[in-house]
Amino acid sequence: MTASTWGPITQTAWVVEEIEATERFLSQLCGAGEWTRMPDIEFGDNCTFRGQPADFTAHISLSYIGEMQLELIQPRRGESIYTEFLRTAGPGIHHICFEPQNLDDAVSDAARSGVEVIQSGDMGGAMRFAYLDAGQAGVPCVELAEIGPDMRAFYRHVKDRSSSSSPSR
Repeated sequence: MTASTWGPITQTAWVVEEIEATERFLSQLCGAGEWTRMPDIEFGDNCTFRGQPADFTAHISLSYIGEMQLELIQPRRGESIYTEFLRTAGPGIHHICFEPQNLDDAVSDAARSGVEVIQSGDMGGAMRFAYLDAGQAGVPCVELAEIGPDMRAFYRHVKDRSSSSSPSR
């Protein structure tokens, strides 16, 4: 399996120190619609960071430009790829997300190719994810995600809300 068979790129994500400032920038200058904020999202019971159990929280904000989901992540507590990224690189674009047909096959294929999974998790059936180390390619991470029906419905709501507030082009 190669990246081209991982499915579409559905998201571009930034790790930021202050969500509100990045929301304003992406809305005013790039045309992002209304943002949906989710404060203090818990990543705990079923998450790993660099092979160890991970318990951390982050503020998350979502919007859309056309079909592309935009995600802003502001780490709040605990160690994660997000806190590591801020420490080493400062705020910025952190990852793109693919949605493969089969997450387990895509992760196994990446491992066979020597690509390390840096962080992974299961958000109670709403979604499962794995972040792959893409540093050798000059990209911090690639996320592979399996989106459950409830999360898919939430994303549709975010997109509809965002689309209704996007400036006309």
